[in-house]
Formats: sequence, C-alpha cells, structure tokens
Amino acid sequence: MSTPGTVRVGAVDCGTNSIRLLVADISGGELTDVVRTMRIVRLGQGVDETGRIAPEAMQRTLEAAEDYARQCKDLGVDRVRFVATSASRDASNAQEFIDGVRGAFAYFGASPEVISGDEEATLSFRGATGDLARAGHQPPYLVVDLGGGSTEFVRGTEAVEAALSVDIGCVRLTERHLRSDPPTPEQIRAATDDINAAIDRAEQEVGFGPARTIVGLAGSITTITAHALGLTAYDAKVIHGTRLPVAQVIDACTDLLGRTREQRAALGFMHPGRVDVIGAGALVWRTIVDRVAQSAGITHTVTNEKDILDGIALSQVR
Repeated sequence: MSTPGTVRVGAVDCGTNSIRLLVADISGGELTDVVRTMRIVRLGQGVDETGRIAPEAMQRTLEAAEDYARQCKDLGVDRVRFVATSASRDASNAQEFIDGVRGAFAYFGASPEVISGDEEATLSFRGATGDLARAGHQPPYLVVDLGGGSTEFVRGTEAVEAALSVDIGCVRLTERHLRSDPPTPEQIRAATDDINAAIDRAEQEVGFGPARTIVGLAGSITTITAHALGLTAYDAKVIHGTRLPVAQVIDACTDLLGRTREQRAALGFMHPGRVDVIGAGALVWRTIVDRVAQSAGITHTVTNEKDILDGIALSQVR
C-alpha cells in the first residue's frame, strides 16, 4: 500500500510486440518502482498484412491484461492508465481489444487509450529524460523509441520541441521483409530502403543537427546494448545509462542481424520473444545511429531503461 503523501499508480504500455506493467509510488515528482514486468504477446502479429489483430494475439494480450489488473488490485494501486500504441492504432478490430481491456480493468474504471504517435512521443520523452542531465548527458536530446510497429523520434531539452512517429518497427519489418533465417542481402536492402525513407522524414521534420545526445529506448535497443556489452544474462541495472561508442553499437547490430535465430536464442540475455525480430530491430537502430552520427556529429549513444512506461506513470500525477 502507498504511504501518506504518496500516490501508487499502475501504468500499462501495450505495444506491437510486448505488454508491460509498472506499479510505482510517486511522491514529490519522484518515481519509485514497486513492480516492473513484461510479457511478449505479439499483439501486432500479422496486422501489417491483414489490418486486423489475430485471434490468438488478442487472446494472449487480454490474458496478460487480466493478470496485470489483478496485480494492481492486490498491490493497492490508486489509479491506472493503460496506453496502447501502434498495433491497436492500425487494426480494424481495435474496438474488440479496447472492450476486452476495459472489462479487465473495470475495478479501476480504466479504459485503454489508443494514443496518437505524438502523445506516444511526449510520454517517451518525459519518461526517458528525467535523469539525463543529472548523469551529465548534454542536451538537446534526440530520444528514439524503437518499437514493434513504429519508431518515435523526439527532440528536446526540458520539453518536446519536435517529434515524429514513423511506421518502422522490429515486428513490422520482420513480417514485411526479413523472412529468411538469416535474412538475405536482398531482404536487408529492401528493409533498409524503408528505414531510410522514414529517417529522411524524421530528419526533415524533427531535425537531428541540434542534438548532442542520442538516447535509445525499448527492448530492441536494450537487447542490442546487452550484446555490445558482452553480457551473459540480461541485467537492466547494468544496461541503464550505458554510453557506447557509435562504432561499437553498429558492430553489435551487424552481428545480431547476421545471426540465425538459433544462434540468437543461444545468447544468455536474449528474451525468447525477441529472437525472430531482433535482426530487424538491429537493422533499424544501426541505420538510425549511423545517420544521426553523420548529421549531428555524435560519437556515442546512451541506452535508457526508463521510457514511455515511466512517462505513463508520471502523467497520472500533475
């Protein structure tokens, strides 16, 4: 239970590949984790091709939502915000998903919010940048949130100054292009064309030049960081705040992209639900880092374990 002067909130981020829960105590604008957990549910399975959430993906995700609602109730959460992103924006049967989540969280009167790309970007920026200045990272920041269906580019210092959400993500590009194991050069070229077209839009609308620090968020980037660090098991405390040279990031991405799924699965830090899509995530991150390095002259990247989930939690206390 929360203590006097503290609000206990539940935050749920339901994306294309994973659904995550954060239960946190907030006091004086500071956030303290109680529970932080994730499941790979692949809500976006087939959405890029069919325009609909697949029945088995719907079932997996709603079962996870029901479990998260029980955890929130058991932990004495005061309020819950449930945010859904790319897959549920794109799907023609999104209302079925919304109704299912609303039923799961009826105790809290919480309905899922199928947020816009701009709102997603704002929440990601708020969650990711709270401790960057204290850690000595120089603004302006370019925050990149690489998801399963979309990627958000957000530039700012203390607040968002420019943002854009583009439809390049690890699940979407795997299903669209990278179907072989490992992907063929032709598939990589086709995917890279899509990625560069999206980055062109981001560079024009967001602007990379002013950025002094590029900050990478979400599971693909944290997994790539674990690989770059040579970890034998996933360790969020080690990964959070890691500063890596651009060349080291690009090498780690290239290595993951070229591996078979069996070889990826053998890596101790690799979540089973990322094995088939991490190649596409690595290709997206490699291309972004290379482009931003050329445009802004950055020499290092920063990986942040705090992201949109933290932004969702903080948004419930004004």
